[in-house]
Amino acid sequence: MFIIETVCVAWFSLEFCLRFIQAPSKLDFLRGPLNIIDAMAILPYYVSLVVTEEDPNLDHERPGGGKGYLDKLGLVLRILRALRILYVMRLARHSLGLQTLGLTVRRSTREFGLLLLFLCVGVTLFSPLVHFAESELTGTHDFSSIPASYWWAIISMTTVGYGDMVPRSIPGQVVALSSILSGILIMAFPATSIFHMFSRSYQELKMEHDRLFKEECAAAAAAAAAASGELQEAGGGEWKENPAPPGLGLHLDKESVHSLEPLTLLGKGGDAAGNNNHSLPAAAF
Repeated sequence: MFIIETVCVAWFSLEFCLRFIQAPSKLDFLRGPLNIIDAMAILPYYVSLVVTEEDPNLDHERPGGGKGYLDKLGLVLRILRALRILYVMRLARHSLGLQTLGLTVRRSTREFGLLLLFLCVGVTLFSPLVHFAESELTGTHDFSSIPASYWWAIISMTTVGYGDMVPRSIPGQVVALSSILSGILIMAFPATSIFHMFSRSYQELKMEHDRLFKEECAAAAAAAAAASGELQEAGGGEWKENPAPPGLGLHLDKESVHSLEPLTLLGKGGDAAGNNNHSLPAAAF
């Protein structure tokens, strides 16, 4: 795994450096979200090479609080190693679906804010109710406090329902039913707008990709035409010496018209002899 990771990080580092060198604006390149993700995914490997994590089973006494410092450094190193999962985000450069997802999240920040606001209002409303119904009326200890009931309200309104906290009394079950129905409606209202935003973003990105593909094809065709034109210009002298091929709209002068008169007479003579002539097309002249 270390060898595979080394090869991959070397390739990613080379790609990142080449893109940084060719970027017109270095500051805009460093501010790009995908470029920041690339840097955060590459740096932990080099940090882990510089800083080595010691075995926690070895307990050595270090004066001056050195042990606590190294423990914190080891924790930071483990966090940096966990950031290697950001390699997956590099697929967004080549995946239309991930690009659509990121664009939708960026454009739907207001809808996500409304969803979070509705959820917070519902949690603050149903948590005291279920706490009062379970603790004060029945005396159960599952809902010990209102903040402890927040977790139950969240998993109930999002229709997850782990089952670790369950109301036993009838008033508590009525509150639970109300919170579940409210959660379904609250989750459905902003989700419709987010879905339409996702569909619109997908269509825009697809049209943009098609346009870029057509531009690349047109540029390749123009480059091929320019190359063929340069070849023709290079052999221009030879082309001038060769006679023009038939059917290219060659203009006839007076001498060529007089030279065609015998052919016309031959054609008329063939008609008189028994229509055994073979008419010549006009483009042949």
